[in-house]
Amino acid sequence: MRVYHSSRQIVEFPAVKIKNYTKDFSWGFYCTDDLHAVRIWTKERREKPIINVYEYKEDSNLNVLCFEKMTDEWLNFIMKCRRGFVHHYDIVIGPMLDDHIKRDVEDYFNGNLSRQAFWEKVQHKKPIDQVSFHTIRALTHLKYIGSERLC
Repeated sequence: MRVYHSSRQIVEFPAVKIKNYTKDFSWGFYCTDDLHAVRIWTKERREKPIINVYEYKEDSNLNVLCFEKMTDEWLNFIMKCRRGFVHHYDIVIGPMLDDHIKRDVEDYFNGNLSRQAFWEKVQHKKPIDQVSFHTIRALTHLKYIGSERLC
């Protein structure tokens, strides 16, 4: 599977990023398999944008959690991860909180939106899938292919 990582720099050697905040699926190295979507997202959000390209070789020995679509399980997992939960998965795959869905999730997290109202608001939204690598073991299955600088 080919995956793409948005950055301001060439990232030949990916690393699990641990920061002051956690992302959708906790700390990790985040990619997507949607080249068109990552090009649009990168151009909108980055100065001197670069898309790094990798080939991911699947391994059945890795502990992978996959959310096929937005579900209650996905929402609960994101809620826990964004509050600091650190899981034991090597890789997590599933819908990304884009700007539109992120606002709705934050409203739900803050108690300004019921779960039912959340699902009513997002039921027709189609988020981009993300592939997040959370362990060094998982990163060893990524082969750097190259980078593309966007104008």
